[in-house]
Amino acid sequence: MSRFALLLALIFSAGCASVPRPAAPAFAGGAPPYDAWARVLTHYVDARGRVDFTGVAANRADLDRFVAYVYDISPNNQPSLFPAAEDVLAYHLNAYNALAMHKVLATGIPQTLAGPRKVSFFLLGKVRVGGERISLYDYENKVIRALGDARVHVGLNCMSVSCPRLPRAPFLPASVNAELDREARLFFNDPRNVQVDAGARVLRLSEILKFFTGDFLREAPSLAAYVNRFRETPVPADYAVQFFPYDWTINRQPDRLQ
Repeated sequence: MSRFALLLALIFSAGCASVPRPAAPAFAGGAPPYDAWARVLTHYVDARGRVDFTGVAANRADLDRFVAYVYDISPNNQPSLFPAAEDVLAYHLNAYNALAMHKVLATGIPQTLAGPRKVSFFLLGKVRVGGERISLYDYENKVIRALGDARVHVGLNCMSVSCPRLPRAPFLPASVNAELDREARLFFNDPRNVQVDAGARVLRLSEILKFFTGDFLREAPSLAAYVNRFRETPVPADYAVQFFPYDWTINRQPDRLQ
């Protein structure tokens, strides 16, 4: 077998594989187990959104409980459990973030998602959402973006350094809109994501706004106009726009690095 054929075979086999469901009890009914996800976020995420992956790996019960719920239950297969748009939105934000954390652990806590690992992390090694096998890429682009709210891009977190800050509490249906507005204000007022170079007349933005330009422009006439919805100090609308390179380094708490 040629090297090329072997590579294709390996990619195909990886694409067919799935990240196994955690060995946690099946959902017994009632509200989503956001309490378990809340304990993960409170105990293992710091104020800057960095994750103690080593700690989560050593104490997996709460993450496994919530991810097992996501594997089994979703608005698609149990719509009666998600009667309002806010229930659906909160579910998908929490589910994506928990699945990304789960997959970082499943792939051995890599140092970065850059390069070929980006393909394997987002496209291969499928997860399940409500029993349906899906990649993280398709989950974001075919399910979550289809909700039609550009604010999801400040709520979703793939566990990389350039992602929006991972909140230390779940998104909850009763307050999800206020929570997304809060995260948008944090994101667009952070100099890591928005900088104005008056001398060069350049507006530098997180590459997230490049990846999903169309989503933002469906809600505002320009990227600057969208950013200004959440800025304390408005950015100029007539500056040239450039984008910061995305940092795919895993956002681990530095004192936990091996």
